[in-house]
Amino acid sequence: MTAVKNGDTVRIHYTGKLTDGTVFDSSEGRDPLEFTVGAGHVIKGMDDGMLEMAEGDSKTLEIACEDAYGPINPSARQAVPREGIPEDIPLEIGTMLQMQTPEGQVLPVTVVEVDEANVTLDANHRLAGQDLVFDVELVAIA
Repeated sequence: MTAVKNGDTVRIHYTGKLTDGTVFDSSEGRDPLEFTVGAGHVIKGMDDGMLEMAEGDSKTLEIACEDAYGPINPSARQAVPREGIPEDIPLEIGTMLQMQTPEGQVLPVTVVEVDEANVTLDANHRLAGQDLVFDVELVAIA
């Protein structure tokens, strides 16, 4: 059987979990995820975990946060004056919003703190700082 190497396009089914077993994503009920190994389309730990797998193989990947979405970056949190946010924008903790950087890039942020003067927004990925576990099945090497 042919083993996966960098540059191969693969199709996988997966279930992504936190280390406590909480499922955060899955391809169940959907088409397999397709990506080119080593091209940076998925997190590094997933890319590395595909190497040497053969069609039909299944395995569990334990991926440290450094090889997933990275550690939490404290500088990605920013307090902005409440009056600078339009009144029709919901400001409950956990609300996902989008900001635009000075360069015009859209940046997803989460409301993490609200007080009378400021709203604190967090631009860290929601899985930053988390070690992850993926159960993967290699469906095909294209």
